[in-house]
Amino acid sequence: MPKFKFEVDLGPELTKIAFQELTGMDVENQIIEYRKNDNPLFSVEKIPGITKYGNITVKRGIFVNDNTFWDWHQQVVMNTIKRRTIVIKLLDENGNVTMQWTLNNALPAAARLTDFHECPMKTP
Repeated sequence: MPKFKFEVDLGPELTKIAFQELTGMDVENQIIEYRKNDNPLFSVEKIPGITKYGNITVKRGIFVNDNTFWDWHQQVVMNTIKRRTIVIKLLDENGNVTMQWTLNNALPAAARLTDFHECPMKTP
């Protein structure tokens, strides 16, 4: 079974970062129960309310000699954040885009290093 590959484009002046896993593409429409004052029935109407989006989490990213994401995350720490339009692309085995999502006004919420596994090393 082939593994998925995602490419995250952080903007025109920033680089593209590859990831193997993506979660959190949740969308929820809150429902408001409302009863019109002239409604002869003793019941409520359901109408759409505010739309809420989940936090996107990307895992197993490749950051070879690239601190672009870390620099962007540091802006949050310093409270000088610049929100960005992020484009996430799902790539097939040949690197062609099969699906694409655009996130407006995105900002990094957290960053974690992956677990490093034990690697046997020889000493002279």
